[in-house]
Amino acid sequence: MNSSRNLTLSDALCEATHQAMKENKNVFVIGEGVTDPKAIFGTTKDLVNNFGVDRVIEAPLAENGLTGFCIGSAMSGMKPLLIHQRVEFALLSVEQIFNNAAKTHYVSAGKHSVPLVIRMIIGRGWGQGPAHSQSLEPIFSYVPGLRVIMPSLANDAKDMLYSALKEKIPTMFIEHRWCHYVTGDVKKSASKINLDGPKVIKKGKDITVVAFSYMIYEALLASEILEKFDISSEIIDLRILKPLNLKPILESVSKTRTLICCDTGFREYGISAEISASITENLFDSLKKPVSRIGLPNRPTPSSRALAANYYPTAENIIMEAKKILNFTDDILINMINYLKEKKPNIRADVPNPLFKGPF
Repeated sequence: MNSSRNLTLSDALCEATHQAMKENKNVFVIGEGVTDPKAIFGTTKDLVNNFGVDRVIEAPLAENGLTGFCIGSAMSGMKPLLIHQRVEFALLSVEQIFNNAAKTHYVSAGKHSVPLVIRMIIGRGWGQGPAHSQSLEPIFSYVPGLRVIMPSLANDAKDMLYSALKEKIPTMFIEHRWCHYVTGDVKKSASKINLDGPKVIKKGKDITVVAFSYMIYEALLASEILEKFDISSEIIDLRILKPLNLKPILESVSKTRTLICCDTGFREYGISAEISASITENLFDSLKKPVSRIGLPNRPTPSSRALAANYYPTAENIIMEAKKILNFTDDILINMINYLKEKKPNIRADVPNPLFKGPF
């Protein structure tokens, strides 16, 4: 019996890696800090003790060469899991990712593939600043030939990482650092699943909210407040940014005739912009109001707590957008915000919300 336990998402990722390495001797882990005592937010804990330094490789500060090595080993039949502690580190190897990993299958007429998984971490934390806490997932989502996964739920993360390590498509597996602390019901054994995109995680009839990664938890908190005032929201976890599967979103928006897109990255030129454009192209005549987008403002990530307080979107922003779409009264909005302030701890904008403990 595959019983479940309440685990953090980071523990779930660690278990998925252990299971994949145990089942397939060709899977190896490589990256800067994979053998560090902190184990990259706990996601590589005990790997080197169980599998040795030949399969858990502490890498030098040479991201471009390291990525080329992983691409070559993947083409030769190995299953590399390359890990970057920050998404910015991958910027040093984008030429390898975009021109070699993403295009090899195409330029070889399908004769060769690159079964490489690259884990990257995004998101905020005090003092990380503009060069170490960016959300750069749209950059990777723009390139044909890559799969881009952004998990939010612990068991989903476990199954999706395990499944990605069994496929031949080069995969960018992007984690928000705050999601590492979220807990959920996680099965002991990971399962091979279809990596086919969006999942409806909460049914509703009045408004559709599409989010992914950490923003799922702000959407769930906003939904709880809206429910107190008899407004039912349907929440869709996008999960896979590339390739983009619009079908579940189209079905939901056809029902509610409304849509709020919540982005972890910039509002301009982001994932929410792509979804908004696609839904408007397909369902323009059905929409009650224009699609709403929520994301980061068009300026670099701040380092200071004072600036961070007004930089990141929250459940309150989602509630404000819901008001624009559904036209409920100002009195109801004030009551909603007051209820949110009572429920949500008075925490800084640069530390994880302790409410987000799951299971969800």
